Amino acid sequence: MTKIPHFLMHVNHIQTLDLSSNKIHGTIPQWIWETWYDSLTRLNLSNNIFTHMQVTSYVLPCRRLESLDLSSNRLQGQLPMPNLLTTINTYSQFLDYSNNRFSAVMPNFTAYLHQTAYLKLSKNNISGHIPHSVCDANSLEVLDMSYNNFSGVIPACLIEHSNLVVLNLRENNFEGTFPYKVSANCNLQTIDLHGNNIQGHLPMSLSNFINLEVLDIGNNQIVDTFPSWLGMLSNLHVLVLRSNQFYGSLSYPPTNTKFQEYFSKLQIIDLASNNLSGNLDPRWFERLTSMMAKFDGTGNSLGHGTLYTAEYYHDTVAITYKGQYMTFEKVLTALTAIDFSNNALDGDIPESVRKLVSLHILSMSHNAFTGRIPPQMGEMHQLESLDLSWNKLSGEIPQELTDLTFLGTLNLCENKLDGRIPLSRQFATFENSSYEGNAGLCGLPLSKPCGSSSSPNEAQVSIPGDHVDVILFLFVGVGFGIGFTGGILMKWGKVGKWFRIV
Repeated sequence: MTKIPHFLMHVNHIQTLDLSSNKIHGTIPQWIWETWYDSLTRLNLSNNIFTHMQVTSYVLPCRRLESLDLSSNRLQGQLPMPNLLTTINTYSQFLDYSNNRFSAVMPNFTAYLHQTAYLKLSKNNISGHIPHSVCDANSLEVLDMSYNNFSGVIPACLIEHSNLVVLNLRENNFEGTFPYKVSANCNLQTIDLHGNNIQGHLPMSLSNFINLEVLDIGNNQIVDTFPSWLGMLSNLHVLVLRSNQFYGSLSYPPTNTKFQEYFSKLQIIDLASNNLSGNLDPRWFERLTSMMAKFDGTGNSLGHGTLYTAEYYHDTVAITYKGQYMTFEKVLTALTAIDFSNNALDGDIPESVRKLVSLHILSMSHNAFTGRIPPQMGEMHQLESLDLSWNKLSGEIPQELTDLTFLGTLNLCENKLDGRIPLSRQFATFENSSYEGNAGLCGLPLSKPCGSSSSPNEAQVSIPGDHVDVILFLFVGVGFGIGFTGGILMKWGKVGKWFRIV
């Protein structure tokens, strides 16, 4: 449909109206709110081409509204709020304004959230500060304001004392430090502050988030050592600390009862583009039990236990996948990734990495790793992307890596590798760019052949020094001039290099 059906104006009583996923354009009319003021409970106009709302006030008159979905349109201006101050509705409310062009909210918009459980404002152009009064919305479980232009300090109560399950403030301009007085009874399962200007360090009180599943504070300005104490969070699936200023070694905690299940459910860890250094402790890969489980083919979305989070909200994550920085709109339980790239880690790559048999993505590029590529990596049969480029790795490429039949992306460039490149299975599909910057490598797909023979029909023969007299005799037999030249060459000790049998 391209228009709202005209006959609806004459229907006096409607509880649910769903016109989503059409091509309706123009203005959302005022008569919707006036005609069904006392009956409308659910309105879904999402995924259309609406540009404006015909309203006399940015407070929508509606007494029973439980669900309002205006997402994925082209609505602009100030964002309207349902007037629940006079509501007789006893149900929690769902509000979705995402993927529009709204540029502002009412200064006191939080006053209309006292029964709201789900508020999604993501992907608009809204600016301004979040007032502290947002924490008075005691019913709020999901607050998603990601991809806007909000600024100022994040109200500490959103993290320290709220009833929130999901806090997503991704890609805004928030500043200040991370709140540090975290309640032991906090319900938060997702904290996504990626792409802001958060400074300072991570408070150890974050270990009180016993239900935390996703922690993404990438692309901020946090200065701290690696928070190994996060390993105590037994439900943590996603940890993204990339593009901050974490420094020092990837320390492994001392053995004690607190760390018996160290990052046991972690499926994505991204520490790229920090200042981490030192050797990688082999024990790092020995407790990541979720990456050791045999792949069962399931691809369920990482979800949360409440009504609105399970049905409507999906966590997102941005990682480097097959050489491209990509955003996944859903975090599948089958997606596993480790990214330690762009740091200063050194020493050998631990052989214990072989235990991660369900790992899909491994990136250790732009570090200072030395030694050989562990041939045991050939046991990681689910690996799809392997990037070990820009290190100091040496030796041959292990033939065992050809057992990685799902490998779609390989980058070994700018190391000190040598020998013949394996050609079987997936290795027959990789191009020059996978191996550039390794002077000792030879064979296809490189143009450099293996061996120094100029022709396959020639066999180079070295001549022992004690056979010089025999060679001189042969030269005399074919002529004095040739013999004299051969004698000079052998005098210089170059017979082994120049004499060939054809």
